[in-house]
Amino acid sequence: MTAAYTSPQPFAVTGLVQQRAWADRVLPPVEKVQDGLWSIPVPIPNNPLRYVLVYALELDDGLALVDAGWDTEEAWGALSAGLAVAGGSMSDVQAVLVTHIHPDHYGLAGRVREASGAWVGLHPDDAALLPARYGAGVPDLLQEMHALLRECGVPERELGVLAEASLTLIDYVRQVLPDRLIEDGEQLALPGWDLRAVHTPGHSPGHLCFHDPGRRVLFSGDHVLPRITPNVGVHAQSAGDPLAEFFSSLTRVGVLEPDVDEVLPAHEYRFAGIATRVEQLLGHHDQRLEEIMAVAPGRTTWALTGKLTWARPWDQVSGFMRRAAVAETLAHLVLLESRGRLRRTGSPWQWAAT
Repeated sequence: MTAAYTSPQPFAVTGLVQQRAWADRVLPPVEKVQDGLWSIPVPIPNNPLRYVLVYALELDDGLALVDAGWDTEEAWGALSAGLAVAGGSMSDVQAVLVTHIHPDHYGLAGRVREASGAWVGLHPDDAALLPARYGAGVPDLLQEMHALLRECGVPERELGVLAEASLTLIDYVRQVLPDRLIEDGEQLALPGWDLRAVHTPGHSPGHLCFHDPGRRVLFSGDHVLPRITPNVGVHAQSAGDPLAEFFSSLTRVGVLEPDVDEVLPAHEYRFAGIATRVEQLLGHHDQRLEEIMAVAPGRTTWALTGKLTWARPWDQVSGFMRRAAVAETLAHLVLLESRGRLRRTGSPWQWAAT
């Protein structure tokens, strides 16, 4: 279901230095995006995304960060060095606004708070997932992931590897509960900024974007990226229909275009034309839904996933990326089920056309 927009801006890369660095497979430089706003690349270990873009916002009495990076010494050093280029230091940080709880965004927030006394903010829907994702509830969550993947038809020889694929990510997270819960539409009290939270579930249940209409920028986190589509999957912690929520969330940010000149994503590079990019993403998922409909009947989620087109051949996808692919396929199947085009039967689930 593609949303309609009035005369959208054409998509255009604005972070040209970042785009060149991406093509050259090097870390981009720290950049001054506009007065009082800096982009700081923080490396991600052993990950095709390579780095997360942390944004430093100058305040009257310090700095605020949008996201933080992974909890590694390399990431800590890069963030500290980037703040120095911006004329500040870790002790100047007053707030960390976390777009969502994935380790490359949330992982360093606790260490930043320990060093600076900054408050950490997160949407309530993601905050509620923290104990099971990174704390005492991990064993129960692993059992739930085993059960979900078994229903997807994952064979026993791969079940343990896929269900436990995210365990290593816990090492990159400094466990911390948020000091503040940021609700949809909330205006953040950051001097010099008119920053408002936009709840954009899909990639995670509590994903947040941050919009400043005066500065005409949107911090899009992982919700809207310039080159790739974010993973939207069904997880053991999922509720409802995450892909349908993602589509609605895309529409919410697409209509902000009259007040957005530049989109500041968490990965890759800055761009303009949010409504055009939203249309591209919705169009991509429409095509994916039809691809799935063509091969889904009579197959399990696992068997179907191996029949789809991925960025690399299926036999070259492994570990966490393989689990993410299964979760993404299941999200499309759940949406097709909600639209009355597919139904599931048996255990493990077999998908049938209605």
